[in-house]
Amino acid sequence: MIYVMSDLHGRYDLYKRMLERISFSDSDTLYILGDFVDRGEEGFKIIFDIAERENVIPLVGNHDLIAAVVLSKLNRGVTSAQLADLREVLDAWILDGGRTTFDEFKALSHEERRHALMIMEDFRTYAEITVGGREYVLCHAGIAGYEEGTPLSDYALEDFVTERTDYSTPIFSGNRYLVTGHTPTAAIEGATEGRIYRANNYIAIDCGAVFDLGLGCLCLDTDEEFYVI
Repeated sequence: MIYVMSDLHGRYDLYKRMLERISFSDSDTLYILGDFVDRGEEGFKIIFDIAERENVIPLVGNHDLIAAVVLSKLNRGVTSAQLADLREVLDAWILDGGRTTFDEFKALSHEERRHALMIMEDFRTYAEITVGGREYVLCHAGIAGYEEGTPLSDYALEDFVTERTDYSTPIFSGNRYLVTGHTPTAAIEGATEGRIYRANNYIAIDCGAVFDLGLGCLCLDTDEEFYVI
């Protein structure tokens, strides 16, 4: 079976419970659509776990991206002048939930820090898969500036991880679907809080785990939804 979930935000407890809920096995595949870190306290614990699983495929989220940029620079060591240049980005990240990730990173050994950053560097930008005759594009936030006929490889990393998707305006049709995280479904008009949202060939799967609204997971083979709180 092929599963998708997103926006774990350090909730290792919910991640492990979901694996048990879906009876995840070596014959299954799980795509996680970004935002492993920030706000919650065990983002790197999740990252180390997925690195041990060949059948878990991580995609990058905006929180993962900024965390990797800031922590890579800090881990290499910076001068006072360089730190001053980095301060604005660092402060913005901390205010947007990065404090827990920063504290968790500091508690890691030197080798663990290096390993964590190497894992994050290998996160994919997007994925295209076909399951049961349906085509799925998987990414964190959406596809900014999408134009029909433009290959996904032509878009920049930021196009997939930052912009809020307008779920009222479809970009795909037929049996092609865009699966996203990033925007909690509670913030989407017409969606049910804490539940996966489907409309206009969109499937939004960030159910707000870090806000205690639950973690959602979708099986693309059966279309079955799973939840843990």
